[in-house]
Formats: sequence, C-alpha cells, structure tokens
Amino acid sequence: MIINSLPRKSIATLLVGLFLLTGCAKQSEQTASSTGSSELPSLYQREGELAKATEWPKTQQKVEDLKLEIAKNPNDVKPRLKLVVIYLSEARITGEHPYYYPAILKILDGVLTIDPKNFEALVFQASVKMSQHQFSVAKEVAEKARQINPNNAYVYGILVDANVELGNYDEAVKMSDQMQVLKPSLESYSRASYLRELFGDYPGSIEAMKLAVQAGLPGSEPHCWSKQTLGHLYETTGQLAKAEQQYAEILVLRPSYAFALSGQARIQKARKEYDKALVTLEKAAAIMPEFSFHEEMADIYALQGDKAKAANKYAEVAKMLEEDAQSGHTVDLELCKLHTKAGNLDEALSYGQKELNKRPQNIDVNHALADIYFLKNDPKKAQEHMKIALRTGSKDPELLKRAGEIQLALGNAGEGNKLIAAAKKTNPVL
Repeated sequence: MIINSLPRKSIATLLVGLFLLTGCAKQSEQTASSTGSSELPSLYQREGELAKATEWPKTQQKVEDLKLEIAKNPNDVKPRLKLVVIYLSEARITGEHPYYYPAILKILDGVLTIDPKNFEALVFQASVKMSQHQFSVAKEVAEKARQINPNNAYVYGILVDANVELGNYDEAVKMSDQMQVLKPSLESYSRASYLRELFGDYPGSIEAMKLAVQAGLPGSEPHCWSKQTLGHLYETTGQLAKAEQQYAEILVLRPSYAFALSGQARIQKARKEYDKALVTLEKAAAIMPEFSFHEEMADIYALQGDKAKAANKYAEVAKMLEEDAQSGHTVDLELCKLHTKAGNLDEALSYGQKELNKRPQNIDVNHALADIYFLKNDPKKAQEHMKIALRTGSKDPELLKRAGEIQLALGNAGEGNKLIAAAKKTNPVL
C-alpha cells in the first residue's frame, strides 16, 4: 500500500522480514559482484550517518558468513533466503531500492531455480514486486504462494496491499480479516488501519495504528515506521502537536530515521516555517536519497514564490523517478502528480492515463486525474474521476476539498460547500 513514499505505501516490503523469519530513490551506481561459486549481489556500502549505526558491522559480518555458507553448499536455499531478509532491511534503511530490489530478485531467481515451489521465495518476490508498484504481478505471485501455504498470515497481507492498489477494496477487506484471524500483529494492525482510513474511519485508523506501535519492538525499524505512520495520521487530521511528538520520539530511538525528519519538516511547513523546514529536509536527504524529500523542498519553494527554484527542483525529482523506473519500478502515478504540481498538465495527464489503464478503479489514480481535469478547467471530466475516488467513503481532507471545488465549478454551491466543510471537519487546520 502506498503513502507519500514510505508512510503508507510500502507495507509489504517493510514488514516481510519480521513475518517470515517482516517512497523511490535515485539510481545507484553500485553493481553486483560474484562471491565464491555463486553469483551473488554485494551488500551496498552505507555512507554518512547510516554507516555509524551500531548494527552495520554486524550486518556486514552476517552477509559474509552467509555467502560462505552458500559457497560451501550452493543448493541450500536457507542462507540465500536469510540474505534476502538482510537486503530487504537494507533497502528500507538506506533507501537504495533501485540497487537492492533487482539484487533481491536475482537471489530469489536462484532460490526458485533450486526449489520452484519455495513458499518464502514466492512471498519475498511478491513483496518486492509490490514495492516496485507491479501490483498485478505481485497479486499473481502471492496467489501462488497462498496455494502452497493458505495458513500463513503474511501472504494475506500482500494480497491486502495488491488488492488495494488495484482498486479491489472489498477483496482487500476480506484478505485483511483473514490475516487478523491468523495472526494479530504489527503487520495486520497496519493493514486494518489503512483500510479504515480508506473507508473514512480516521478514529478507527488511528486506534489500529496505535496497536501496531505497541506490537513493535521499540527502536526497531518497523516500530519506527508504525510511529511515523501514526504521526502522519495525526497530521492528516490536523493534530499537529501529536504528530510532532511521534516524530520526536522516533528520533530519540533512531536518530538516522529520515522519514521522521521529513515529518518534522511537514509540521514546520504547516506552520509556515519554510526556511526551517528546508533545513530539516536537507538533513533527511543527506541520510537517504528519497525522492519525496526533494519534492517537499520544491513544494516549499513554490509556497515561497520562487517559481524558478521550484521548477528546477521538480525537474530534478522527475529525473530521480525516471532513473528509478530503469530498475523496474513503475512510477507513472508519481510522475503524474509531480508534473501536476509543476504545472505540466498535458504531461501529467499522459502519465495519469497510463496508470488508469492498469488500475481504473484505484481511488488515488482517479483523484490525481480529477486534479488535472479541474486545473484544465474541465469540471465535468474531473467529476467523472472524483466519483470513483470517493466511492469508498474516504474522508481524506485533500480529496474532499478538491471534490468540493469541482462541485462549485459545476455550479453546485450547496454540495460544494458541504464537501469543503467536511474536509475542514477532518482537518481543521487545512
């Protein structure tokens, strides 16, 4: 499931290591190398603050130990799968998805060559495909895994994510319910939280995410992710002080957690402390090459009235996304939204239509297209997409605000004002 980059849209890969053993970045130049008798991608070398983390030396040693095991017994899939878990974790921590996802898929190809029906390998493969936004493929692979082991909760989590992204929301709820039955956990609470959000229940969403936070090991990356997501829910509902508290607590536990810094920057932006927000985003970007940090910078430049600087930064982000696409990551929706912000509406529409062709019932895709047509002064066409975007009863304040603006443009003042009032009820500081 996808929000900004990490906050809601990378549940599958974020949590995979926990269960089986639980946003896009710029293209890396590091390449794979061989070890022993097996072709195995290298561990990407951390830099800066991330290299100072206490677990880094242990991670490096563990990878070397696993490679030695694989060299001694190339047909043993267990050390290969353990290597995948480490690489998935490193992808989350470093943001070097364009390097790690192809590397992980290469390792998994080796496992599936040895054991074509290996359940763990299929689940990992589906998780990576989810994170690359190849949702139909992820769903297909996850279904294969479910046929092998229908009693594993995690595979239902992937099916929740895939069905959400494909716009199959009722099916996603069924998969989530099954996951809850099999194993109440950080992973299952996270899915329940997101589904409640999609169906307009913000109080319920917040309560479920609190359960996810409580279920996580304090200071662990999944625990910090849960707190980050809880903070984002507080932001969305206008509870900025509570959001700020979550981000501050994360940084006490994990000072290099870049997404908590970006959360702080959004709070600063909401308070119109633009220069302070830019400094905070620079800190986050120095830790992790995450495109959304740079996009936030561009948004702030636009708010400051510096159109040239905003345009240059948006162009930089577009390049990052295009490079990410070269590693197998589908980024059409991200490019659609980016070009909409930059005012390149025809280009935005082109990317939006590509995504719509793949998942016509997804509410995020239809929201993006409604935005474009509204800005192109075509409220009738905008309303066609907004009708689909509102079909789950979402109370997302930005969505409701745009829906209200479209109704006002159509001359329906009563309905338009009602929707805008509903948006402000969800987020009083909108």
